[in-house]
Amino acid sequence: MLQEKVLSTITQNNLIQKNDKIVIGVSGGPDSMCLLDILYCLKEKLQIELVVSHINHGIRKEAEEETVYVQEYCQKRNIPMFVKRVNVKQLAKEEKLGTEEMGRNIRYNFFEEVAKNVGANKIATAHNLNDNAETVLMNILRGTAVSGLKGIEISRPNSKLTYIRPLRECFRAEIEQYCKQTNLNPKIDKTNLENIYTRNKIRNKLIPYLMEEFNPNIIESLNRLSNLAKQDEEYFEEIVKEKYEALKIHKDVKCNCETSKIKENKYETSKIGKNEKEIILNLKEFNKLPKVIKTRLILYTINKLIGTVQGIQKVNLEDIIKLCSNNIGNKYLTPNKSIKIFVKKGKIFFIAK
Repeated sequence: MLQEKVLSTITQNNLIQKNDKIVIGVSGGPDSMCLLDILYCLKEKLQIELVVSHINHGIRKEAEEETVYVQEYCQKRNIPMFVKRVNVKQLAKEEKLGTEEMGRNIRYNFFEEVAKNVGANKIATAHNLNDNAETVLMNILRGTAVSGLKGIEISRPNSKLTYIRPLRECFRAEIEQYCKQTNLNPKIDKTNLENIYTRNKIRNKLIPYLMEEFNPNIIESLNRLSNLAKQDEEYFEEIVKEKYEALKIHKDVKCNCETSKIKENKYETSKIGKNEKEIILNLKEFNKLPKVIKTRLILYTINKLIGTVQGIQKVNLEDIIKLCSNNIGNKYLTPNKSIKIFVKKGKIFFIAK
């Protein structure tokens, strides 16, 4: 039953095509082992190649047992497997990051490294409906914009790779039942039961409380909200793309705003280093836009330039909009360490190092 459900998700969302080479992130837990086993069973039908990527975080004494467990599964089925052993706690301390964030960065960097080495075009992770509900709640508690209500997307292109989540429409209970029925005997990460991290608190305390006191179908409700938010965001994304193309100023094309070279300014475009990039937008036309489009256009432009909007907060967006509306030419903003934004002679300059 679950195998058919996953195949339906793959087909309806066009997640996998013939001859795809897919790297699967496998920890040895129920979710990732379920994903690996189902894709292995569908391997011939889908005509795909599978490669397993496994991180041994070195945090728990059971970590080595989990690595051996995944290795044995892959060896029996002739699935290529790549293992990375790393001291996450030590690296987190050195990078001044939380252990959870450091672990996530290491995992995804390794997934992409393996994909590049083996020539894979997709990376599959085992996120499910419960994970998505937890993410939506977490984002709400952090004060998310509408985009945060989308939760975990079922597929996401990333440079030359595409991340896919074939279990995205499956409940955790269904996954656990599948593991029992197929005698997978996955390893259980006991740290998921410790209410240290925010996600664990939401999973183990908040959601059970909401189910008991308010809505026994809270997982379904949060996923319905997520799907509706995704539809809204897709609509806005198309508008923002159109506005971006309309407002973008190409260096060799004159527009109805002042286009003479910016002189005696330390951000003069002719002085931008070889490793820097820039995007220039028409200031006058930008200021005509409604605020809901302005904020999205700023984020879209920043993401185009540096590949991420991490660290960009609501206050940063408000400051950029204010800077543009006042047309202050002797001031610049640095929403994060990777980008500078200023206005000059009818243009908005986004400059990245």
